[in-house]
Amino acid sequence: MIGSLTLDQLRVLVTIADLGSFSAAGRQLQRAQSAISQTVATLEGIQGVRLFDRSGHRPRLTEVGRALVGQARLVLASAGRFEALAAGTREGIEPELAVAIDPLVPTAPLIESLRALRNVFPNLPVSFSTEGLRGAERRLRRGEAALAFCLLLPVVPEDLVALPLVGARLLPVVSPTHPLAQLGRAATLADIEEHVQLVLSDPAAPEGASYGIIGSKAWRFVDLGRRLDFLLAGLGWCRMPENLVAPFLDDGRLLRLRIDDDPAASANSLTLYAAHMRDRPLGRAGRWLLDDLKTRFEMPLSAYGS
Repeated sequence: MIGSLTLDQLRVLVTIADLGSFSAAGRQLQRAQSAISQTVATLEGIQGVRLFDRSGHRPRLTEVGRALVGQARLVLASAGRFEALAAGTREGIEPELAVAIDPLVPTAPLIESLRALRNVFPNLPVSFSTEGLRGAERRLRRGEAALAFCLLLPVVPEDLVALPLVGARLLPVVSPTHPLAQLGRAATLADIEEHVQLVLSDPAAPEGASYGIIGSKAWRFVDLGRRLDFLLAGLGWCRMPENLVAPFLDDGRLLRLRIDDDPAASANSLTLYAAHMRDRPLGRAGRWLLDDLKTRFEMPLSAYGS
């Protein structure tokens, strides 16, 4: 009951509006027509409005009645979600699932898993955020995310449970208009030193630990897409996820950069993890999403058109 208003009264009002008569609503709700009429009369009396024009053969909604039917539908739908959420919680489903991802995580498998999650758990509220490098891990620690898909460098912290999902192969690439692409040979470290490297960095600690950087000329980016724009414009070189740059390598807008004695060659392969706090176990929906994603990441990314 909301004040003197009940969900049953709203349900009767909506049923009459849908079926067009008090008698049809009574049959639908398995009540006598007199009980339906009394419910409407009580609702009109409490609210001080006339919901139906009864002067014709069939009752017709008044102008205010039509407006209130719309509101009644919203209230009933919200009540239904309330009950579904409570029922799901009793069955071990999280009241909400908050997900955060770092920029290097391939998007296509995650989209498919989130779509499947919505089908299996239609009443589960899901929040989603994309973060700069290491941002997803920070959201976990602040309690703002239950599940993070991220890099964990240099090692997996002890307070996280982390499942390796996929290896991210990073390729050194450059625009064909860039001077490094005009060398006609592998670039030396002296060659690299003269040019800007476009670096993905942690926005919370831009001068913190860096991985895979050669030389001293670095432009730092939080957003992977913006870094790609600068790369395509020939304003620097960088290491990019293979699945992301494959189309640009195929059509010639980017070239793979060969580097002699690359001291950061080990940074060309990174592991992406699904992680949650060890002291905050996942509920049913989080575990389902994790299992589904594990299966999808075992498929080649080309299957998603990436």
